[in-house]
Amino acid sequence: MARIAELLFHTDPQSQAGTSSAGGANVYVRELATALARSGHDVHAFTRRDNPFVADHVEVEPGYIVHYITAGPLRPLDRFELLSYVADFTAGVAEVFDAVGNPDVIHANYWLSAIAGHQLKHDREIPLIVTFHTLERVKADHFEGESVERALEEQIIFDCADAVLASCDVEAAQFAEFYNADPARVHVVALGVERAYFSPGDMPAARQALGLSLESTQLLYVGRLQPLKGVDLALETLIALHRRGADVQLAIVGGPSGPDGADTLRNLHQRVRDAGVIDKVRFVAPQSHVMLSTWMRAANVTLVPSRSESFGLVALESSSCATPVVASAVGGLLSLVAPDESGALVATRDPEDWANAVASVLTKNVDGVVGARAAALARGYSWRQASTQLVDLVQHLRAHQLIHC
Repeated sequence: MARIAELLFHTDPQSQAGTSSAGGANVYVRELATALARSGHDVHAFTRRDNPFVADHVEVEPGYIVHYITAGPLRPLDRFELLSYVADFTAGVAEVFDAVGNPDVIHANYWLSAIAGHQLKHDREIPLIVTFHTLERVKADHFEGESVERALEEQIIFDCADAVLASCDVEAAQFAEFYNADPARVHVVALGVERAYFSPGDMPAARQALGLSLESTQLLYVGRLQPLKGVDLALETLIALHRRGADVQLAIVGGPSGPDGADTLRNLHQRVRDAGVIDKVRFVAPQSHVMLSTWMRAANVTLVPSRSESFGLVALESSSCATPVVASAVGGLLSLVAPDESGALVATRDPEDWANAVASVLTKNVDGVVGARAAALARGYSWRQASTQLVDLVQHLRAHQLIHC
């Protein structure tokens, strides 16, 4: 049995993905912790308390406990405010370690958690594994940078972490290119998909359950509403197809996120009005896994127009539902979408190119063959497999000397 400390400082792993700062990292920590616990391992997750009503710790299920650490005001904070409270969070995690015992390994998620994990590693002589989820220099290369300080902190962590997890070979190559990462300490551990929820189903039944047209082509966007995720391009793709005379609708599932989230949502509403597609676009609040899978089964195509994506969990979940994906040709999406087989990859941000890709996928998927190939691809990913790889890595690290700054 391994005892693993999962750090997710900036957001609660139990939060609904698509709300505020919650996204793929929340799903990742929650599903990985669950898979580890169900395999007999002991998982303690740590996050910052952002309201006064949550308990000090919550047992999610046997073997998986979430600890809520007071670090700063008891309210949600933006990512620029959070840095001031990492030291408080680190001290709170150390207090829990004193009470329950040191873990075999610290697995830090995102750069803020990794700062805490780095300090705890040296204070306690515990191996440190880091999953960054997003990286400043990669985002700056694909879209726009936010913080020189963040990039410097990430570099320090790369240099001292005992292991850094990449979700795919593309992300591993980015570690070497942008941070000169030691290949011996980079380990590819792909994310999984919960097929109890995300599995093929009956499209007409799903549409009836959601009150959607049975005749129209249904496009789907799932994710936080922020510039990096490219939701505006999903809308422009719908508009381009509408102008061609296609009977097409778009569901946008997700909520505003980050400092630009509110503006992003306002701009989307304005663009819908200006383009005259009010009756073609449906805005939907973030959904649970149960409902999200229904939305995916109801769609003809899922759009993933991210400017940067380390993995692309939405693409995997959609594929698992046998719904083809049209995605940006970036990051982990390159390994999740097989062009002309399970969907399409688009190298530009021209809505006409995206509309062409959607039209091509729809034509090829008339008999469901593209969706079937997408589902077959997704079957190669599971949280059980990811958890097994992580435990193997923990055992390896326990037998070796720690890396030191």
